[in-house]
Amino acid sequence: MGETNVWDAEWEVNEEQAQTLIGRQFPQLSSKQVKRLGWGWDNTVFLIGDEYVFRFPRRTFAVGPIRMEGKLLPKLDAYLTIPYPKPLFYGEASDEYPAPFLGYAHVPGDFPIGLAEERRALSAETLAKFLRRLHEFPVQAALECGVQQDHRNLTDIASRKVKMEGFLSKVVEHLSPEEFGAIEAYIGSLPQDRVEAVNKVLHGDLHFKNMLVNESGIVSGIIDWGDLSVGHPACDLSIAYSFLPPYARGVFFETYGGADEETKLLARLIAVYIPILILMQAIDDGNETIAAEAKSNIMRALSD
Repeated sequence: MGETNVWDAEWEVNEEQAQTLIGRQFPQLSSKQVKRLGWGWDNTVFLIGDEYVFRFPRRTFAVGPIRMEGKLLPKLDAYLTIPYPKPLFYGEASDEYPAPFLGYAHVPGDFPIGLAEERRALSAETLAKFLRRLHEFPVQAALECGVQQDHRNLTDIASRKVKMEGFLSKVVEHLSPEEFGAIEAYIGSLPQDRVEAVNKVLHGDLHFKNMLVNESGIVSGIIDWGDLSVGHPACDLSIAYSFLPPYARGVFFETYGGADEETKLLARLIAVYIPILILMQAIDDGNETIAAEAKSNIMRALSD
């Protein structure tokens, strides 16, 4: 047995089990083909026919977020300017499977992996408008749906630095000396220990594995809303650093409505932090494509 990782599952669901569980509660779907699309830390994801996606929690921790998504995602409809998975089927826990599960409208698209810089730049305004509207959603209404408030201590730069140093030592042999040096120098040069708290409704986990693009490479879907929360907007604005080339960031922030220096500092930090986590998981999974994309996200975030 290897050491346990934060992304290890408590319950695994395979295609056959998913088909049984879905067919029992939603007989109208029982004849459709079930195909596993993938899994994150919290959920296993299945495509049902071509129209629906179902997410099954893989651990107890993910049950609360699934319930909260079921309540809040439909309310975001009037605010969101990029397609997202709307909940349509609310699966109940049973003797066979101990957690609720959700079925959504399938959002088509490809993950933005290996996308050229000029293609990425095309989404600067699209992403900024999307985040401007999302961050306008009333915080109180979100809290009433059971959304957590800054449960990840986003504004605490000092503790994130310590964590990143630990992560860096784990992935060192998977980085070139240049990559390692750049990340290490960046962590060492962070000028502040924390930033002022700001509360906005957040997607909370905006990165290349939770974004879809169309055939032109323009962002056409934002998926995996399990980290919906209230906290510092820098968490979502990190996408300006990890996804967009430096020359597209001006138009991004202009369209978004500006961001102060503290917000930009924290956004860049999270744009390095999240891909380091993705890199660690990709190394653990032996997924070289995801590992390479995570590394290029980090280096993009560090460049001006």
